[in-house]
Amino acid sequence: MRRSTLLMCALLMIATSGCKQINEQWTKVKARIAAARQRIKPTQPAPTPPAPAVPQADTAMHAAAPPPPSLREPPHRRVPQAPELPRPTHDVPYESPNTGTIDPGMAEREIYSLWGPPIAVRRQGEFTYLYYRNGCEYTCGTEDVVFLQNGKVVDAVLRWPGHEYSGQSSSPAATPPHGPVRPGGDTLTVKTPSTP
Repeated sequence: MRRSTLLMCALLMIATSGCKQINEQWTKVKARIAAARQRIKPTQPAPTPPAPAVPQADTAMHAAAPPPPSLREPPHRRVPQAPELPRPTHDVPYESPNTGTIDPGMAEREIYSLWGPPIAVRRQGEFTYLYYRNGCEYTCGTEDVVFLQNGKVVDAVLRWPGHEYSGQSSSPAATPPHGPVRPGGDTLTVKTPSTP
């Protein structure tokens, strides 16, 4: 604080400290605080009695039974979060005995029977996304992905040779760059201004 502000505060305090009305109000506030503290004294928590021993058979029966409706928590609407997949730092070769061709219209369980369980499943509305390893996660930038709409295959982006899709993929295989490639890239020449 600045000195002038401190000085003004000190003068105000000195001027009002002798005021009878302020002292009366301050006494009343102190009394109310003391009364509130008396009403809300911290108490020692009562020790909890030990739980009665329950036989193992009863435990299994009680664990399977849902709580009565009066004791259930209200359903919370949970925002779906995609699980965080670790991003690869290099390609790791991938081999799997689960190979085959999926077709448009196949169900999710049919894909599982061909390729096994995916590494991740994400659901958003009527869409489901199944992620499978492909051995080029780092260079391709993604895993193999199968897109399902209302439980049926509608698209697939695949890079591993063991995964095939009989439909038309929205992401065809990568193509090499066209034309001659210069070592070092293109060059830029800058004209220097001529002096008159």
